[in-house]
Amino acid sequence: MTVHHDHSMLSLLRRVLPLAVVLIGNPSQACTQPLTYEQQTLLVDGERRVARVPKGYLLERLAAMDGPRMLTFAANGDLYAGSRAGKVYRLPPPYTLAEVLVDSGDYPHSVAFRPGEILIAKTDGVYHALYRAGQTRLDPQALRLLAALPGGGGHNSRTVGVGPDGRVYVSLGIQRNCSDQYLGAGYDFDKRRGGVLVLHESGGQATWQSYASGLRNPVGFDWHPKSGALYANNNGPDHLGFGQPPEYFSRLDADSFHGMPWFQFDGKQMQRDDCVSSPPPRPIAEVTLPVATFPSRNAPLGMAFVPKGALDARLEFDAVVALHGSWGKQPSGGFFGPNATRRPPALAAVRFDGDKAVRVDELVSGFQLPDGERWARPAGVAFGPDGALYFSSDSEANGLFRLRRR
Repeated sequence: MTVHHDHSMLSLLRRVLPLAVVLIGNPSQACTQPLTYEQQTLLVDGERRVARVPKGYLLERLAAMDGPRMLTFAANGDLYAGSRAGKVYRLPPPYTLAEVLVDSGDYPHSVAFRPGEILIAKTDGVYHALYRAGQTRLDPQALRLLAALPGGGGHNSRTVGVGPDGRVYVSLGIQRNCSDQYLGAGYDFDKRRGGVLVLHESGGQATWQSYASGLRNPVGFDWHPKSGALYANNNGPDHLGFGQPPEYFSRLDADSFHGMPWFQFDGKQMQRDDCVSSPPPRPIAEVTLPVATFPSRNAPLGMAFVPKGALDARLEFDAVVALHGSWGKQPSGGFFGPNATRRPPALAAVRFDGDKAVRVDELVSGFQLPDGERWARPAGVAFGPDGALYFSSDSEANGLFRLRRR
């Protein structure tokens, strides 16, 4: 792989960047250093592809997988990926060969670990099994349901994580743009969707409790390494067109309510959305505003905070977000229109000053060609024991990529 400096291509990449900075409030930006960029040409499936990366970094394609989604590192350094293909993959160092740990069927979107135990989030619940570090195969019959979740189509991914408190958290979206679904009293089990749940385990019983509600499709979440606060991405609806509403990056406090589908943040304030006729479960005054946003239709998926010692000091404790890019096109945001007007896939960095989000920067871009075709679409992100950033692409160039310092 070699690095080239083609200023005409660089200008093109800048024109199609998906990020426009939208911040809530006006915090100091003194502690965040700007990034500078360079072009890199790499070979992907026999084709020369051009990416825009931070100076001093190298982007690599490591391994092929079928529809990989969220990524998780185990304590021994092995990397695990859920997938659309019904498989959970295991990739031992140096992460160039993906082995099928278990073919569980359905949609094992994500994986998490507790001591001696693996957790796999599928559409209808979180499953678990005894598991030892480095184990190469898992019998599908060994998986047992830990706690059921509402199933069904429409936003059928489930992301599981184990928090600093040792509890199990899972995120799930409402089914459609304006489905009358809510993580709260008065809603049947199959309509208790749209936010983050936390598992209460006592006396051999495991039950979900609402942690944060009113999120249309919060795919990725992680805890800030210093403050311990939980943050999540959130995909906005499609019915308001290509320009509204912006996608959320939100702090999730216990019992926080984020408004959807009854309220939408327009970039300045919350607005009532009349697409759902039921009365809001909580008043607009109780809606938590996002701490930063991305332009609408960017489809943020996985996210992870940069741990101490990873990447470089400028990015320490910032959040890296996988922007999947839109299926919609201008002007309506529907299926019609030039493909080149779709939001391009990218990796973004939400920059933090202490425990405050202060800016959104591009991290890696160039995954979308001038005609709107894509050669990769980031989905999951995770940081390895080597301090590098790993991300999955679940379509086009399916597989695992790595961004590391040279």
